[in-house]
Amino acid sequence: MEHLEGKVGFVTGGASGIGLGIVRALLGAGMKVAIADIRRDHLDEAAAALDAGDRVYALQLDVTDRAAYARAADEVERAFGKVHVLCNNAGIGLAGPAKFATYDDWDWVLGVDLGGVVNGVVTILPRILRHGEGGHIVNTASMSGIMPNPNTIQYTVAKAGVVAMSEVLRTELAPDNVGVTAFCPGPVRSNIPKSGETRPANLSNTGYAEFDKRRATDTNAHLWMDPVDAGELVLDGIRKNKLYVFTHSEFGPGIKERCDAIMAAVPTGPFNADFMAAVPFLLRNPIFSEAVKK
Repeated sequence: MEHLEGKVGFVTGGASGIGLGIVRALLGAGMKVAIADIRRDHLDEAAAALDAGDRVYALQLDVTDRAAYARAADEVERAFGKVHVLCNNAGIGLAGPAKFATYDDWDWVLGVDLGGVVNGVVTILPRILRHGEGGHIVNTASMSGIMPNPNTIQYTVAKAGVVAMSEVLRTELAPDNVGVTAFCPGPVRSNIPKSGETRPANLSNTGYAEFDKRRATDTNAHLWMDPVDAGELVLDGIRKNKLYVFTHSEFGPGIKERCDAIMAAVPTGPFNADFMAAVPFLLRNPIFSEAVKK
């Protein structure tokens, strides 16, 4: 979507960190923005800091609550009208060895980081399609969804799912003039180390209590990207309809190694023409060659 002025954005987890950076970028592009966040205190702080008047609409939302999500979408449409850009950004972090994980650890992370994106798509996409003016969906994944690393298993599984979801949606929604971007940031300054403050009581049984204490003090935060810069990258991705948006060139060599490892595992030998004719949709997806051309 090149022309964003006057359009409406809906950003989850939009009251701090990356989400707030995205909100600032969308406002700078002339949009009206609904900020949905689970924390009322962050919403109040963000609304005051943005000082954007009636171009910002702040509402409290737990993205795992589907009924509340539908009510929030109705509320935003009453306030602003049609939603054009959905940024599924709300997320939480959890880190530690897989052997210590409980069911509650898995359910909490997958419920927010993957389920919250599902809920956003199921709730908002039909409304975008209904108005027929086109739109864009940004799903905040992570470099962990592309470059898996130890001690992040729930987070990595969720974020890899978000990347795959974005790729499928990109393929399906192009004819409807709805772009889809997988946003895969590296470290950005945010409140994700404090995720435990919003952990629901019914999922409190964790195997990571000691690891959470260590994560709360991040001595490398001064090296992380400014969320305002991350938001501008997302805005550029929306305008240029990019399939992926990355934040750090330093990940490039590792991504190439992963791609090389995948290719090295593909069998060599002659192709079966009959098989290829029977399942062409399984063999390639044009979104990747299109992304390279961009």
